[in-house]
Amino acid sequence: MPEIMHVFDFMDSMATVEHGVAVFWGDELFLKRLALSQVKRAGSEDPPTCFVGTSAVWRDVFDELSTYSLFNSGGIRRVVVEDADKRTERGAEDFVSKNRSELEAYVEKPQKTAVLILDVLKWPSNTRLSKLVAQHGLTVDCRPPQLAQGKTKSLDTKKLCQWLVRWAQQQHQVVLEPEAANSLVEMIGPEIGLLDQEIAKLSLYLEVGEKITRELVHDLVGGWQTKTTWELLDAAASGDACEALRQLDRLLQSGQHPNALFGQISWALRRYAAATRIFEQAEREGRRVTLSDALQQAGFRNWPQGTLQRAEKALKQLRRERAGKFYHWLLEVDLALKGSHSTPSRSRFVLEQLFLRMARA
Repeated sequence: MPEIMHVFDFMDSMATVEHGVAVFWGDELFLKRLALSQVKRAGSEDPPTCFVGTSAVWRDVFDELSTYSLFNSGGIRRVVVEDADKRTERGAEDFVSKNRSELEAYVEKPQKTAVLILDVLKWPSNTRLSKLVAQHGLTVDCRPPQLAQGKTKSLDTKKLCQWLVRWAQQQHQVVLEPEAANSLVEMIGPEIGLLDQEIAKLSLYLEVGEKITRELVHDLVGGWQTKTTWELLDAAASGDACEALRQLDRLLQSGQHPNALFGQISWALRRYAAATRIFEQAEREGRRVTLSDALQQAGFRNWPQGTLQRAEKALKQLRRERAGKFYHWLLEVDLALKGSHSTPSRSRFVLEQLFLRMARA
């Protein structure tokens, strides 16, 4: 049945595809691996045939799709092209771009005994190939759930927490209380793999069927490092560059890698940028919106008590001129950490520079 699904709905319904093309796209690798394994396991005793997109040739992929199994004649062959939109070098075409016409023809007339599975990072919905897959096959969005708010989107924390509760029960045989799930997301961010690791650790302290409470999460998750990271972010956003640099030094001295810290820093600061855009868009449309409303739409929650007030005070300190530049600044930092400042000593300088940009005048 042709469908476009979010990965949570796909896994909860135990959906699969009997033939044709299935596309799994998005940057949440943990969720993508879970969804791909569900398709790979279903309906066949034969292991899937895997190709790497940077070296795969359509002729070889099609041969695999057209070949019947000698030992499992009634089963469905599964052919996976991993990193199907990854390029080997600048200017080179990826597997999808290079074989777009062949893929379009195959989607319309697929083999009845095989499934072609494409693993991609991005999947623009306005292409003919994307529309054909949506019509004839299966498209699974493997990103954290998003909540549409006008023209902007933010993390759907409620849906993420609901899934974490179900996942804890199914995978770790413990009861994750909704408030505890929310605390985990607040502490760690929408990094599903890290969230699963923390739930697994917490389950070791419990018997089967016992509850993970909010108190247990605060006592055991992250320890002083999690606390220090949030203190760092609070200090940086409030303009206290001296305290932010002190906390950064403490984390780096403990062995934290700047690239790992940047993931959490980036997630937190993007919410300020999103709140600024929401506020400015409302102004252009002649609608009245408070800073508190804009922050909540951007993903802030008033927990622990006073979080929303601190975020509002920080946004006023930053002012829209700087908060509106966060997307650009974070992109610069990301590129530097992956290129010119990839070593720990140089990457530290990039983070320090970001905090100084946020400092009070």
